[in-house]
Amino acid sequence: MTDHPAQERAMRRALALAVRARGETSPNPVVGCVVLDAAGEVVGEGYHAYAGGPHAEIVALREAAGRAQGGTLVVTLEPCDHQGRTGPCTLAVIDAGVRRVVYAVADPDPVAGGGARRLAEAGIEVEGGLLADEAERANAEWLTRTRLNRPHVTWKFAATLDGRSAAADGTSQWITGPEARHDVHELRARCDAIVVGAGTVLADDPRLTVRGVQRHDHLLMSRRPLRVVVDGRARTPLTSRILDDEAPTLIAVAEDADTTALEARTAVVRLPRGDGGLDLAALLAELRDRQIVSVLLEGGPTLAGGFLAAGLVDRVVAYLAPTLLGSGTTALGAAGVGTLAEAHHLQIEDVTRVGPDLRVTAVPQAAETPTRPVAARREH
Repeated sequence: MTDHPAQERAMRRALALAVRARGETSPNPVVGCVVLDAAGEVVGEGYHAYAGGPHAEIVALREAAGRAQGGTLVVTLEPCDHQGRTGPCTLAVIDAGVRRVVYAVADPDPVAGGGARRLAEAGIEVEGGLLADEAERANAEWLTRTRLNRPHVTWKFAATLDGRSAAADGTSQWITGPEARHDVHELRARCDAIVVGAGTVLADDPRLTVRGVQRHDHLLMSRRPLRVVVDGRARTPLTSRILDDEAPTLIAVAEDADTTALEARTAVVRLPRGDGGLDLAALLAELRDRQIVSVLLEGGPTLAGGFLAAGLVDRVVAYLAPTLLGSGTTALGAAGVGTLAEAHHLQIEDVTRVGPDLRVTAVPQAAETPTRPVAARREH
């Protein structure tokens, strides 16, 4: 592993560039790149801004121009070696006369991967793994989709310090302050789909739209995440705000549900039943096939417990208000835990004060075993 401080600084800069496009590159990864000349000075930088647009390496090499000759290219993801809507980045790197390539994370895509090998065969020094942990976190959604063949799931909830998401009379607006609520819209703007259960729709009649945040997709239009309702018995009222024209909506129902009225208003998908409700793995497979990379789970305690019990939560974002209720609805229902030894243990990644509230971000300690990656959904 390199200990060259210029290359580590360049990688940190590349990571900062990459996350500028978080939520705008789906179904592609976020990638940042910095080019150093032969003397170690920064001569070019760039990031992948949207799917179908130039990759980070191409942007950085264009800025560097001839100064990349004999220099080092530092990039957050192994350069691709695949012809898609854009050409292979490996060929551009080779043509630029770069002497050395340093990347953070190997590309797990079986089609686009292999760039390091191609570069090495061309006589370029290649090194991987620099700041890999940071790069993994920055690209967690796409890496989960590629490695596990399903969308990445972030469970978001708001609760009091004693873990209540609603008071005893069912009131829940607003547990957290306006700053935290705006932060939730930032989360929504970065995801491809927002998932709730029918109980949430019946109780709160949410809109589940992005408000107060301006994000764009690769068509330079405002992003509108897909709204998904897990509604086994097709109970979603036709008057629900989730059926308006503000964003697309998908209702997931059981195979035997009567959807005659709903199908006239919105898209419906039928799924098999699982433990205590619809098969959530089948739901994620359906969303994967719709090119959904990142899911924001905003459902109530029952749906959240089902996702946790199935091992389908990849990140938890909790907004905790400095409030105590003592009774009322808990933020999490049954989650497959019968004894303390079966508890879902998390690793806290960040704690940030948002107005009067705290935002706690954590990930499960035990990672799932990766399955064979499927590359058909990545666009270049």
